Amino acid sequence: MPPVTRVVLAEDEVLLREGLVALLTRFGFEVVATVGSAPALRDAVRAHEPDLVVTDIRMPPGLRDDGLRAAVALRAERPRLAVMVLSQHVQAEYASALLDSGDGRGVGYLLKDRVAEVAEFVEHLRTVAAGGTVVDPDVVRRLLHRPRDPLAALSAREREVLMLLAEGRSNASIAAKLHVTEAAIGKHVGNILTKLGLLPSDDTNRRVLAALTYLRAGPARH
Repeated sequence: MPPVTRVVLAEDEVLLREGLVALLTRFGFEVVATVGSAPALRDAVRAHEPDLVVTDIRMPPGLRDDGLRAAVALRAERPRLAVMVLSQHVQAEYASALLDSGDGRGVGYLLKDRVAEVAEFVEHLRTVAAGGTVVDPDVVRRLLHRPRDPLAALSAREREVLMLLAEGRSNASIAAKLHVTEAAIGKHVGNILTKLGLLPSDDTNRRVLAALTYLRAGPARH
């Protein structure tokens, strides 16, 4: 018999989490831990050393891309850790970040709707656990048709904030310039970094990388 695939499942919605546990167990996976937050996901992987992580993107504590960032960080520590990310929506930049993690193998990005197609979903999990790559067709289409302009996803206000950030201004200085709160600028900066696909890293300064992206885009695109 082939070895049993050991899984850590990260999902903050209790009903969906329990449903996934039942499904995985039914098809021969061993769920060694279930968690409901990104920090707990990191702890569970370090404690149990699973073969596969199945995680939602939006999880506590931030309820934004915490699950994805945890998965990417874990892949940096363990390049051979297989990860299947589930998302409610198509987010091409999230898929790109996942595909760039580790050695690019053993990763999957599926929309949650695909979980309803049980046999296909299980086959995708087995593919990822075996070192293959699975990307939702809708995400593939979005990746293939991504605009060449790296700033295209930014709103007008986000571009304005990025322009001021590229001038070396702090959040407080940008807030004063635009006559808004510093908290509002912090939110804009977070959205900019996410849309540019700049995930947290100990080795890089994301604000500097965002400024460089803006400058490289050229004056015509500003």
